[in-house]
Amino acid sequence: MALMELEQALHTARALVLADLAAGDVAEADVVSLVEDAVAQRRWWVEQWPEGAEFLPGLVAQDVQDALLDKYGRWPLCPVCTESGDLHALEVEPELGPDPHWACTKQAVLVAPVGSLNSVRRR
Repeated sequence: MALMELEQALHTARALVLADLAAGDVAEADVVSLVEDAVAQRRWWVEQWPEGAEFLPGLVAQDVQDALLDKYGRWPLCPVCTESGDLHALEVEPELGPDPHWACTKQAVLVAPVGSLNSVRRR
């Protein structure tokens, strides 16, 4: 895989995660910095394993989710269960694979592809 393709994959992952953060109104400057950190850390990973480029959106989403948990709390909250008062975060499924989705593991449903939380929030 060419360097330009790797960079494109990193930029795509960044854009998808930023879209999900914006959907939840949490794309503030300090949170965007967490995304930049995650992308920078995944750059080395994908340079070592270029075949894993299609896994970047899910991995960057998980990295940002972990960083947010440490600093701010759970993100993104599950829209399937919040009406019942069960506040928990969605998880990325598959953890390492192509076509990652945000999933509610309590209800065993896929909520939205990574990068598409805005479609769920506006229903």
